Amino acid sequence: MPFEIIVVDNDATGSAAAVVESLRNSAPPFFVHYSIQPLKNIALTRNQTVERANGEWLAFIDDDERAPPFWLARLAKAAEVHSADGVLGPVEPVVPAEAPLWIRRGRFYDFHHMPSGTIVPPNHLRFGNVLLRARPLRDMDTLFDPAYGLTGGEDGDMLSRLALAGGRIVWCDEALVYEPIEASRLSLSWLLRRSLRGGQDFARHSLAGRYGPAHTNRFRLFGVALLQLLAAAGLALLALPIGRHHAVHWLTKASANLGKLSIFAGWHYREYA
Repeated sequence: MPFEIIVVDNDATGSAAAVVESLRNSAPPFFVHYSIQPLKNIALTRNQTVERANGEWLAFIDDDERAPPFWLARLAKAAEVHSADGVLGPVEPVVPAEAPLWIRRGRFYDFHHMPSGTIVPPNHLRFGNVLLRARPLRDMDTLFDPAYGLTGGEDGDMLSRLALAGGRIVWCDEALVYEPIEASRLSLSWLLRRSLRGGQDFARHSLAGRYGPAHTNRFRLFGVALLQLLAAAGLALLALPIGRHHAVHWLTKASANLGKLSIFAGWHYREYA
């Protein structure tokens, strides 16, 4: 059972106020805090959630995800069992039945899984389903970097810095949450944009040293991304006759590597603009 729930609305008009007030009126057994962060910047919004929270442990869930009753207890148990500073869990996509067949066959929204207790690799660190010890967050000079406020990637940047500083972040495969996939995301264009942004995140974090010194070489990153882009594009063409979902799989890989290359041109896809 949570001690409190923090809701920070990143809409200057306060569009979430009515939903929060409805929750308060139901007399929940915890405090519900609500505030508005009016600037369009996901990093500043996440920073405000930490600033307003009072607990020793902070659990984060995205606004489009749904948590079952056992979610929080399983995260907390994993933190205790594995002496962890943070615990990540899987996000199970809920693809609507009316989605195109190639989307349902491609499993493009699936998250990776790992055995519970596994130390999460730096390039798999992300928010959406995570429990973190509060003290290390409050001790950080920069929590969520506002430079990522319109592009996304602020979560991986912060968590990788936390891990590099000695934070122990483990996986709990039993603490799943569900994410209904919206109709606006059931398209090739959305999948390609999302992959491109993921590639940009990887390149930015690599060059900033978030994955360790072995990944900071600009020439190596550029060369590998270029080769992988060309290979993925070729495989997409070869895969098309055996199924559109196979071709799209390789197209998303090509788009991710195009995203890596675009960082060298100084361009950032602003998903949250």
